[in-house]
Amino acid sequence: MKVSKLSAPLGARIEDIDVRSIDERIWQEIHTLFLKHHVLVFPSQSLAPEDQMNFARRWGSLVKFPYGGLEDYPDIIVLKNNGKTADVNQHWHSDMTYNQAPPKLTMLYAHAAPEFGGDTAFANQHLAYQGLSDGMKSVLNNMNATHSAEGLAKLFGQETATAPKAVHPMIRSHEETGDKALYVCRAFTQDISGFHRDESKALLEFLFSHSVRMEYQTRHHWQAGDLVMWDNRSVLHFAVHDHGDEERVIHRLQVQGVSTL
Repeated sequence: MKVSKLSAPLGARIEDIDVRSIDERIWQEIHTLFLKHHVLVFPSQSLAPEDQMNFARRWGSLVKFPYGGLEDYPDIIVLKNNGKTADVNQHWHSDMTYNQAPPKLTMLYAHAAPEFGGDTAFANQHLAYQGLSDGMKSVLNNMNATHSAEGLAKLFGQETATAPKAVHPMIRSHEETGDKALYVCRAFTQDISGFHRDESKALLEFLFSHSVRMEYQTRHHWQAGDLVMWDNRSVLHFAVHDHGDEERVIHRLQVQGVSTL
């Protein structure tokens, strides 16, 4: 197993390994690397849906995306290039934060990738928290915000009134490491508890911009056979749609996390 860093802010590449055949000792090493680097890339894999699901289950139970899945594998959704105007992922987000217990991790496997473009960008929210002033940290430490799937439901033609919502702390302590991370995202964070709408909007806009500063980021350029996983508790991501109509087919699944409150 060969390990190399993707960048200073976050991420590691793990080569010379087949995730279908790892033992408990190797999994423990991978899990330690996951907590350290937050994003892991396993290139040159050859995975059937069952293989991806079995590897993900080493971290816990799978959790379904609320708006569709493969007929034979409902825990997996397909991310496919249907053109830029139909792309619903053109925003920074952590997956499914509108759940009371959001996923602890997301895992993507690339079946097809464009020659140029189509990267996924990641932003380290532990660094985003550390980059706040002491005054802002003290303000946010005991504050909560509402996360909503209303916008997502609308995109999928579903009833917005019944879309899931959840309240989460704006500063989240990682349940495995204890490290604090900024926990808001432009896609789903709706408002701050106890604030007027205008007050909430102004502070959230600052935090949305701050959370994705370039010095907190890394990017992954996809190749077919890449398996990528990241920690939803401490990482935001953004699918960059700069590949026109070139084919990009990725299978996504999530692993169940715990309640944040």
